Amino acid sequence: MSRLRRGDAVLRSLFVLTVLLAVSTGAPAYAGSWVHGNYVSTSGARGFQLWVPDGYQPGTPLPLVVALHGCFQNPDQFAGLTRLNTKADAERFLVLYPNQATFANPTQCWNFMFGANQERGTGEPALVVGMVDLVKQHYSVDARRVYLGGVSSGAVLTGTLMACYSDVFAAGMIGAGAMYKAATTVSGTGFAMLFGSIYSPDDRGRDAWVCSGRPRRTVPVLVVHGTEDSVVNPLNGEQAVKQFLQTSDYGDDGLANDSIRSTPTATRTLRVPGGRTYTVKDYVYGGELVAQKYEIQGMDHAWPGGDASYPFADPSGPDATTFMWDFFKQHTLDWP
Repeated sequence: MSRLRRGDAVLRSLFVLTVLLAVSTGAPAYAGSWVHGNYVSTSGARGFQLWVPDGYQPGTPLPLVVALHGCFQNPDQFAGLTRLNTKADAERFLVLYPNQATFANPTQCWNFMFGANQERGTGEPALVVGMVDLVKQHYSVDARRVYLGGVSSGAVLTGTLMACYSDVFAAGMIGAGAMYKAATTVSGTGFAMLFGSIYSPDDRGRDAWVCSGRPRRTVPVLVVHGTEDSVVNPLNGEQAVKQFLQTSDYGDDGLANDSIRSTPTATRTLRVPGGRTYTVKDYVYGGELVAQKYEIQGMDHAWPGGDASYPFADPSGPDATTFMWDFFKQHTLDWP
């Protein structure tokens, strides 16, 4: 496609967002408010919502968290479930909620199993990154502190984005999801969700490193999974940890030499007062918390600590929104 056509696509997307900013509110859109927009490019079109936190000031760069909802959800529901906007107001960061269109998937699942959505520069990953770029153009974003997290299908897409755009995202959270390219077909997805992926986390770890262009950096990941997940076998969570540790092993020094290993450096078991017991495994190498895994005992397919008035909440678990942000803010990209 010509540069002119690419430029036209970008201009269309900028125009749509600019118009929406102008008509969505009579006041400036930086006082604890929603901004609704649409992003259009050669990869397709999707809507999104942006939460601009209380106290936002143009010219003062803030972190950006990309929040990817799961199946049968939309941005409003995911925001309500996670209370992420409340955390954003308290901690001062922007939140971008891409919205899966029903024309792309009637259940609003992200189509993570298709080849076009498993590479850099194409499909749904490119749409999400395009939205990030668009927000950067209109708001003051610290490009070294862009993070993303998701649940279920949004968590699997999160893994793809971390794998293929490790130069964009400083860290990510995979909640009740799976490793990069856990499946590459619809039937393979069904098998992986029930039994775990047939692919090697070590092999997929290298694939992820290659997808970002063989960078020399680690890819910090937080993995959260319930031990009784009836939708996504908990083995997928373990595979996701191993896959990204292998990716970081390559990124650490360009070699698969166990400079970063799949062995936890610390393990602790905690309990929510009156709620669930959970185990936290830390993987610290070179002074960096490269990976962390939360195993929530007895939890099904859910967001731990979520608002019980929304589907897929498990309020008896630890507050995932809090420990997700605690993990994110320890990490910064080593280049803008």
